[in-house]
Amino acid sequence: MAPSSLKWALLCVALPWAQASPSASVLQSRDEAEAYSPPYYPTPKGGWISDWAEAYEKAHKLVSNMTLAEKVNLTTGTGIYMGPCAGQTGSALRLGIPQLCLHDGPLGVRNTDHATAFPPGITVGATFDKELMHRRGVGLGEEARGKGVNVLLGPSVGPLGRKPRGGRNWEGFGMDPSLQGVASALTIQGMQSTGAIACVKHLIGNEQEVHRMSLLGTQAYSSNIDDRTLHELYLWPFADSVKAGVGSVMISYNDVNRSSCSQNSKVINGLLKDELGFQGFVVTDWLAHISGVSSTLAGLDMSMPGDGGIPGNIPLLGHSVWGPELSRSILNGTVPLDRLNDMVTRIVATWYQMGQDQDYPLPNFSVNTEDAEGPLYPGALFSPTGVVNQFVDVQSDHNVTARAIARDAITLLKNQDNILPLRRNDSLKVFGSDAGPDPDGLNSCSDKGCNKGVLTMGWGSGSARLPSLVTPQEAIANISSHAEFFITDKFPSSITPNPNDIAIVFINSDSGENYITVEGNPGDRTKDGLYAWHKGDDLVKAAAAKFHSVVVVLHAVGPVLMEEWIDLAPVKAVLHAHLPGQEAGWSLTDILFGDSSPSGHLPYTIPRSESDYPSSVAIIQQPFGQIQDPFTEGLYIDYRHFQKANITPRFPFGFGLSYTTFNFSRPSLVPINPLDSEYPAPRSPKPDTIPIYPTDIPPAAEVAWPKHFNRIWRYLYPYLDNPAAAAKNSSNTYPYPEGYSTTPQPDPRAGGGEGGNPALWEVVFSVQVQVTNAGARKGRAVAQVYVELPASLGVDTPQLQLRQFEKTAVLAPGQSETLTMDLTRKDLSVWDVVAQDWKAPVNGDGVNVYVGESVADLRGRCTVGSGCSKL
Repeated sequence: MAPSSLKWALLCVALPWAQASPSASVLQSRDEAEAYSPPYYPTPKGGWISDWAEAYEKAHKLVSNMTLAEKVNLTTGTGIYMGPCAGQTGSALRLGIPQLCLHDGPLGVRNTDHATAFPPGITVGATFDKELMHRRGVGLGEEARGKGVNVLLGPSVGPLGRKPRGGRNWEGFGMDPSLQGVASALTIQGMQSTGAIACVKHLIGNEQEVHRMSLLGTQAYSSNIDDRTLHELYLWPFADSVKAGVGSVMISYNDVNRSSCSQNSKVINGLLKDELGFQGFVVTDWLAHISGVSSTLAGLDMSMPGDGGIPGNIPLLGHSVWGPELSRSILNGTVPLDRLNDMVTRIVATWYQMGQDQDYPLPNFSVNTEDAEGPLYPGALFSPTGVVNQFVDVQSDHNVTARAIARDAITLLKNQDNILPLRRNDSLKVFGSDAGPDPDGLNSCSDKGCNKGVLTMGWGSGSARLPSLVTPQEAIANISSHAEFFITDKFPSSITPNPNDIAIVFINSDSGENYITVEGNPGDRTKDGLYAWHKGDDLVKAAAAKFHSVVVVLHAVGPVLMEEWIDLAPVKAVLHAHLPGQEAGWSLTDILFGDSSPSGHLPYTIPRSESDYPSSVAIIQQPFGQIQDPFTEGLYIDYRHFQKANITPRFPFGFGLSYTTFNFSRPSLVPINPLDSEYPAPRSPKPDTIPIYPTDIPPAAEVAWPKHFNRIWRYLYPYLDNPAAAAKNSSNTYPYPEGYSTTPQPDPRAGGGEGGNPALWEVVFSVQVQVTNAGARKGRAVAQVYVELPASLGVDTPQLQLRQFEKTAVLAPGQSETLTMDLTRKDLSVWDVVAQDWKAPVNGDGVNVYVGESVADLRGRCTVGSGCSKL
């Protein structure tokens, strides 16, 4: 596996190709109490899943005819800023394989024109709407394809949201593995239905931004996670993503159990490729590639953007730990040729699996400039120029989907005296810069690295340019002729409201990726914490001191503390609008003025105090040495923790009010497949369909520089100046990582298909509930299914765990709809760390299934074998 001890990891930082001295083994001594990631070798080959059989057969024929240079070319990026996309591989044009464009991101095609800025994942999660999750995925895929992006870098399910201050939580779908998993799978299915390759990220444990990377003078933190927590929380949505057929997985920057994710053989080889049966390719996060041989043997398939990300391999100098060095390691026998063949086969098979051999467009945009013409390789000192932007409009009618998501995510947290919806003739006073435009222009800050005007998304690589924006100010003004606007975060002292005036106060809370610091927040919300930015609490309190009626509108990346004002008598209503993307204005007024009833629900818990969280989920800052981040809270994050600690939050997970009310009746639990054993049926062995290639080392001449070749400075090529000399090196004394072996591992009993043993996905119970609109206005309800597992399983288990959800259609007053939600064997299982398999109660004995509108508002209970009742 990848080096696992701290000393060995430090050695690899100093020696990026992991060419340690023969005595390096003495550095691998370790304290058994320390976190440790065990070795898992060799890399399981792809090609044994029937759904991928045709793609692998095509890939095998093509890869069999590739030269060594062509193979290495497809595994290594061409270098940062060395093409139109965030990253691109080399090509094998002789065989019809173009450079593959890999580009951000999870909410839209980043840094380009005429593309939709969809609401980000956290907003999508708040809809609890499966149809919208899938439809957004289709839109993302269509726009990626239209721009010529082969691999769109999303969705994001890591971070899971363990740390409420975590900078990139908003890119994912919420702080629950089932919500994340369902949303990710539907997004992937939608994206890949268009031919674009989805890339689910970041595997795994990337739960804070500060100290996430190994850089000069520092080493990435280590997320130290126990086996059960890893499986039941952090790996869960990745399993759902693999089950959905995702084509690519991105490895995170940090270590897991003291082993860097980019060279962690247990994570990549053991968990992802063997246990979960992943058939696509594994790619680094950008500049996360810190070793050559070790990462290759640990299962990494593609390096992005190709440059090494540590001292000795500085970007912009034309060096890589793969590229020509990978060619060298094949020629001298250090890396087995069959490992390279599997790497390339996985990449090419994914290309075929998505049909990208059939008229898939080439990139028609440039991430580097908004001009029509410019350098083709901006990172080079001298670059040819040409047309780099064709300004292709890929938006279609995706604004409709974007608006629907932003609208149906809006979560009504308070509505005293039914002050909402507003009437069009209400006298309104609107406060807060969050209601208005960015005074410096629509996309004034690169990668949204500022908080000016209405907050539509967080900042970083997960952002996108806004093609257009109607602000809340504009949308409200379009509807109401009785609105006055004060687009400032300082309350005007001269205002004297009339008794019937309603104040609408806009506040927000931002976060993002660590390479940008915004108003003192280095990605994570370290400066402002969980409070509203720009002294938003003071703005609300000032309005409450003057007005009899105050409506608060919140745009936020995650939980925001409200205790300073939520119980003030004038604060009548609170609308949490999350991050709305480009449709910020109209989506809000749809709800504010009652054209639609709010139907969003919280994808996380909102506490009364930050101290209500376990102390282990705080952002860790440490000036020297590697940060060790022990996940001591285990399974107890977000609502699981609040229930265990018996802490009543301000607003529970899944909470959301409506302008109407809903009755839940006739709950039922129908057995579908018998749960007649603790463990799932034994998996089938891998079929003998894995591509086989000759193992003879290819001629050194295959990576010699072609004659009369016109090199681009610092572009990464697979060629060697003296390949014959490289071929003479011996691998006999190479200090391979601890536990390295070429003998295949036994098939893991929890594996057997994409996402794990197919038996885990068998439906064992079907939950039904009738939802009736009992109010006077039309609206939509969300039914959430929580499972309580019995003590007979012999392990400590959270009181309730979300396992399924469904959303009704728009119901008129008095109208009903019966919702059906299926529970799988895995939904009722725990991870058995001894058996290394999923264990369920036989026949479901002792299992309670609850249905409700939030984790704290349960309307029906079904006990397996004992029937169902209303609560």
